[in-house]
Amino acid sequence: MRTAYSVETVRAAERELMARLPEGALMARAAAGLAAACAELLVRRRGRVYGSRVVLLAGPGDNGGDALYAGARLARRGAAVTAVPMDPARIHPGGLAALRAAGGRVAESVPARADLVLDGLTGIGGRGGLRPAAAALAERIPAGALVVAVDLPSGVDADTGEVAGPAVSADVTVTFGAYKPGLLIDPGASRAGAPRLVPIGLELPARPELEALQHADVAGLLPVPGASSDKYRRGVVGVVAGSEQYPGAAVLAVAGALRGGAGAVRYVGPAAEAVLARYPEVLVGRGRVQAWVVGPGLGSGRDGEAGRALADLDVPVLVDADGLRGLDPAAVRARRAATLLTPHAGEAAALLGVAREAVEAGRLAAVRELAGRYGAAVLLKGSTTLVAAADGGGAVRVNPTGTPWLATAGSGDVLSGLAGALLAGGLSGVDAGSAAAYLHGLAGRFAADGAPVVAQEVAEALPEAWRSVRA
Repeated sequence: MRTAYSVETVRAAERELMARLPEGALMARAAAGLAAACAELLVRRRGRVYGSRVVLLAGPGDNGGDALYAGARLARRGAAVTAVPMDPARIHPGGLAALRAAGGRVAESVPARADLVLDGLTGIGGRGGLRPAAAALAERIPAGALVVAVDLPSGVDADTGEVAGPAVSADVTVTFGAYKPGLLIDPGASRAGAPRLVPIGLELPARPELEALQHADVAGLLPVPGASSDKYRRGVVGVVAGSEQYPGAAVLAVAGALRGGAGAVRYVGPAAEAVLARYPEVLVGRGRVQAWVVGPGLGSGRDGEAGRALADLDVPVLVDADGLRGLDPAAVRARRAATLLTPHAGEAAALLGVAREAVEAGRLAAVRELAGRYGAAVLLKGSTTLVAAADGGGAVRVNPTGTPWLATAGSGDVLSGLAGALLAGGLSGVDAGSAAAYLHGLAGRFAADGAPVVAQEVAEALPEAWRSVRA
């Protein structure tokens, strides 16, 4: 499992480690890892480090020092290294001396050509976007240069991923000691490129701010039938979805549920004919279930369906789409069984009473607040899907799989059915949501394969995603 820690936690761990090490040893570790990563990238790009043109954008703090020391290592391998300080009077003195001793030089302006640019302007302590002097340097990064951010792209909030102004867009981010939440949550994640972790010996607490499941983690969560299993022991999921206007939502939610490991799917709604035409194995009408999925494509006039499912206090319920309208926090908090809410940013904004832009800019805060307010696990859909536990505390899970091609009509309906089946299989709200998002993202990649995809194809690719995770 990949974990991410807050700036405060990382800083505390750094202080503890530095107290036990010789002065400068921790920065030397970071710079060595950074230089090794840059050398590898240059070899891939040009076939060698020798003769490569490297530009260092050096801020006044330790972030700039890391860039300068790494630049010195690259200069000793024959790279032509130029440092451009944000503030010449405040450039890191030790790093500058090391760079000059290795044959590097200092310039007042960014060269017109470069093979690789190291962004060492602000680092994890920066807040509120780049200041004018730093933004001016970032704007002059040569076209075609490979941009490597030092610890974090400058201008990205390390704790939240928020981008409140100008910011660097990196191809690769080399981060030290631990991943930071801003590297994994949009909009910051989209600025970070491919993150790489350089271990530097930090001792971190057991509970992170953020965690991202990997194949092995998801495989350990998925319910697998045993020799004595029957369809009822595997779980029956009830799907309340679709309408005369949106019958396809019912079909897609049922498709996700059927491929989510449930022993049976029970459909309730006006789209039974369309559902049975596609999936004749589906049961129609109310009956005993181990979990409900309510909301996809309900349309207007059926607002009471979510309330009816939520009133079944001892059965897990997933609420999505139209089921989220007018949702009563008190009714959700009164439930004894798991509740999983799966809004996109617009629906989350309506539940919180804020603008959609506020949710998009602060996704981590939004998912925590929703989970705390409703006492439910929350899966906040988007370019980086986040899943928070029912109290809003603990580690939030960020989904590492997916593709932009999943931004297509009906994709969320498939996800809801899939997550509901996992709830019926006995998973908690946060486990069902995060495992479903992971499988859904993999299925989207497999189905799209670099081309447009429709939601039904995502559902059809779910078995391949299961096999991939369990391989």
